[in-house]
Amino acid sequence: MALFLSTFINKVDRKGRVSVPAPFRAAIRGQSFKGIIAFRSYREAAIEACAMDRMERLSDSIDALDQFSEEQDDFASTIFADSHQLPIDGDGRIILPAALTDHAGITDTAAFVGRGGTFQIWDPSAFERHQGEARARAGRRGATLRLAPRDGDG
Repeated sequence: MALFLSTFINKVDRKGRVSVPAPFRAAIRGQSFKGIIAFRSYREAAIEACAMDRMERLSDSIDALDQFSEEQDDFASTIFADSHQLPIDGDGRIILPAALTDHAGITDTAAFVGRGGTFQIWDPSAFERHQGEARARAGRRGATLRLAPRDGDG
């Protein structure tokens, strides 16, 4: 499984090309699609992104919902209908479609933000605000996290 960590800020050229951080490229090595899948976040002014294996898991999860239910339709319309397969070129770059950059407010720089099994692409200043707000919310709640068990733990 791909694991995306850290935050990287890279320049976006006039054609929408941006270098995918080397650790992110390494994380998707060996996938069936040599690139990333990206779609507009329905929660934030950001781009959601992942490797093909994660997209296949999302598909399985949506397929498990009641066929023709509103919930199934909402997820399919929000995620799959809006997804772009973005191949990585020989220089390690992708081309961000205007629909995605417009949604996220990305112009000349993009922040690649690791989120474990997925990552997001943000306008760097918008992400800085978002991260500050998230830290403040977690601090106010006294948030804790229980580690999920792994096979063999016991």
